[in-house]
Amino acid sequence: MANYNLAQRLLFDTVRTLAFGAIGAGYTAIGTATSFPARQFMIQNLTNGNLMFSTDGVNDMFPLAAGISWINDSTSNAVAKAGGFYLADGTILYVKQLGGAPSSGSVYFTIIYGGQ
Repeated sequence: MANYNLAQRLLFDTVRTLAFGAIGAGYTAIGTATSFPARQFMIQNLTNGNLMFSTDGVNDMFPLAAGISWINDSTSNAVAKAGGFYLADGTILYVKQLGGAPSSGSVYFTIIYGGQ
């Protein structure tokens, strides 16, 4: 019989989003800072433009082409208290245009964290 009394479960934080019209040539925050250390996260560029992302709002860190998503799952095989990588709480994700301005869609930043 399966044991459903597990130490932690995955919980979703409220999604952070930024519409295409707010994405400019300089970095703009996608919502607010994270409130939890993220075990997993997903970044979706559902605009029609190529975008650059940053966690400090100054340095270019990674691009995502139009219509592309990135799912980070660096802790799925790690035991809850035995390690694995986490996205720190207090992280703010920033985005800017890469090339031309998008004319439709939005960017989404989804945080999944461990809790009781």
